Amino acid sequence: MIRALIRHPSIKEHEMTVKASPTPARGLIDPKNHMLIMIDFQSQMSFATKSIDAVNLRNNAALVSRAAAGFGVPAILTTVAEKTFSGPMYEEITSAFPGQALIDRTSMNTWEDPNIIAKVNEIGKGRVVLAGLWTSVCIVGPALSAIEQGFEVYVIADACGDVSDEAHERAMERMVQAGARPMTSLQYLLELQRDWARTETYGMTTGIAKQFGGAYGLGILYATAMFHAHEG
Repeated sequence: MIRALIRHPSIKEHEMTVKASPTPARGLIDPKNHMLIMIDFQSQMSFATKSIDAVNLRNNAALVSRAAAGFGVPAILTTVAEKTFSGPMYEEITSAFPGQALIDRTSMNTWEDPNIIAKVNEIGKGRVVLAGLWTSVCIVGPALSAIEQGFEVYVIADACGDVSDEAHERAMERMVQAGARPMTSLQYLLELQRDWARTETYGMTTGIAKQFGGAYGLGILYATAMFHAHEG
């Protein structure tokens, strides 16, 4: 038997064919390439959430909401059994989208609700960013369903929570294995801004960071007060 010799390109040849360019990766989030779905940020769901404390959860939900609203990202706000069991959505979220109607559901899987799907199709984005409670049920359900239907899915891990660390972590692993991309709340904000030379959103971005960005926000406050410094 004669075996064909497979020639692999050398490192030098590879280097000659690859060129860098100052363009962002397609996988990065920007204000026009996705929709945000905020799911079941409600009192009843929060009571049993143990993987993240309520203060951090509400803070991160507020950061994400204000980032999306400020950059004009189309958002869907949805609750489950709001009037009969779970209670209202966090004010930190609804106040970022004044006047926006919430879509209440009976299904645990947001993606099985016809009203949600109608809104998803109306917005018409192929990339979906998810945040909400609980990770293992109300986030895994739409994440896996959307991925199977050809959508790209991102999950804001620290704007989600579950009944235990184990439940949250296994849910995140399951979604990542299916193709979802994890990110954090502050990462979401900064990825939307991405360039400090974008002066039209600079003040808004740093303002959100100052209020909800934890130690990073404190750093901005300190630098501004002490040295009149700014990013960029």
